[in-house]
Amino acid sequence: MIRKARKEDIRRIIELLHQVNMVHHVIRPDLFKPHTTKYNEQELETMLNDDSKPIFVFDDGMVLGYAFCQITKVRGDQLLEDIKTLYIDDICVDENARGKHVGKALYEYVRDYAKSIGCNNITLNVWEGNEPALRFYRSMGMQVQKTTMEIIL
Repeated sequence: MIRKARKEDIRRIIELLHQVNMVHHVIRPDLFKPHTTKYNEQELETMLNDDSKPIFVFDDGMVLGYAFCQITKVRGDQLLEDIKTLYIDDICVDENARGKHVGKALYEYVRDYAKSIGCNNITLNVWEGNEPALRFYRSMGMQVQKTTMEIIL
């Protein structure tokens, strides 16, 4: 079952955040510190009360995955068209639950949620080198919107 995250889910979400961080650390140890998380318990508790940053969890008696979302709006911009976007800030499936369609269920739930609240699109970022994530998002119908480039000096 997919539902909005609750305060009692925070400890498990922290465990999953550690898994995501280590994936990123392995790909880019020059950028990501090991054994830490993107958010702490206080930040997560604040996010749980922010309707513009919904967090959804896949709960099968235990939280097996999450999707952190952010809703953004562009209105009256000189250059850009008015648009409402759901940005997937972070998505994770427990390493022991991968291949069981948890990620697909989370993604489809988020997609349907975005449609239901009038979003024009869904965006997210994927680190170069994270081939499983790239394959997954392409299989969900996503395509490249823009590319960020760098040179390491």
